[in-house]
Amino acid sequence: MDKEIRWVGSAYDDLLAFPVEARRQAGFQLGKVQAGLEPEDWKPFDDIGAGTREIRLRDTGGAFRVMYVAKFEEAVYVLHCFQKKTQTTSRQDKHIAEARYRAIVNANRGR
Repeated sequence: MDKEIRWVGSAYDDLLAFPVEARRQAGFQLGKVQAGLEPEDWKPFDDIGAGTREIRLRDTGGAFRVMYVAKFEEAVYVLHCFQKKTQTTSRQDKHIAEARYRAIVNANRGR
């Protein structure tokens, strides 16, 4: 059975701002994650939090990223969706993803 996707903060609205093809690719790759499979192009991002991964998407409009964590039993959490403008991930994008990761961990502690 597929895991539920839970969007954290503005992640869903940020994904909707992607160009159509990048959105379509992101949805397909997140569907694979929901089914317990690995996306086609990803890299670990453990400095955000244990188990965090980044789906890497390319489109004629540029490079796009979807940061998520799937290690929790109840859901796949999409932490942050953004367009990548440089070779390295910006400090601001990392900070957003880290804060949202911490919020999930803290919420899960209270259960």
